[in-house]
Amino acid sequence: MPRNPGITDEAIIKMYKSGMPYKEMVSRIGISDRSIRNVMYKHGVKMNREQSSGQPRKHRINEDFFKTWSHEMAWVLGLFITDGCINKSISSVSLTQKNQTILRQVAKYMGADYILSKKYKTRSTATLIINSKEIKNDLGKLGVLPNKSLSVQFPKVPDEFLPSFIRGVIDGDGWIDKAGYAMNITSGSKPFSEALLSLFLSWKLKPEITSITGQSGNPIYRVWLNGKKNFRN
Repeated sequence: MPRNPGITDEAIIKMYKSGMPYKEMVSRIGISDRSIRNVMYKHGVKMNREQSSGQPRKHRINEDFFKTWSHEMAWVLGLFITDGCINKSISSVSLTQKNQTILRQVAKYMGADYILSKKYKTRSTATLIINSKEIKNDLGKLGVLPNKSLSVQFPKVPDEFLPSFIRGVIDGDGWIDKAGYAMNITSGSKPFSEALLSLFLSWKLKPEITSITGQSGNPIYRVWLNGKKNFRN
């Protein structure tokens, strides 16, 4: 079975060391799991039993991070609500961001190893991987579930931490005009967008909501704020 074009031994080793399970590696590389193990043996890479069984490797992480509200936790939750991915089959979550500085800050707040996976055939943007059943379960309790993009609900965030949560949402799926007088937040979830609209109204702002049809045929919602009076220092 030939490899997919452009996949080198070094790339395979990086995928393995990132914690990617064999099942995903096989689909990306185009060779069998035995051939992947042979690459590891050839280069003297220490093998991990959990990874070969399809389970993610255990890494350093503060597993209580999402159990107690803080401004840091609320900000990270906003990022996961927008840019996070929850693996349905294994205990792994990931966060994708063009700005690696944000990913490094998330890893620092969560006490996590900075396990970065990027520039694969189906992934061109930097992705922080966190392997933890506890983190996955806690995110699920907060509404961050697999295939969440069209149905995610606005979480019950204590009022004190709402601004930090919204900053995370903006960092994830927000757009701000260079002049600083226009902003929008994009979501595929109507309930989330409508709750965001209501929150901005409760803050005495003047938001608007628009929608377009995406390439997949599903609606995409944008919650807008325009004008100097809508922005606080």
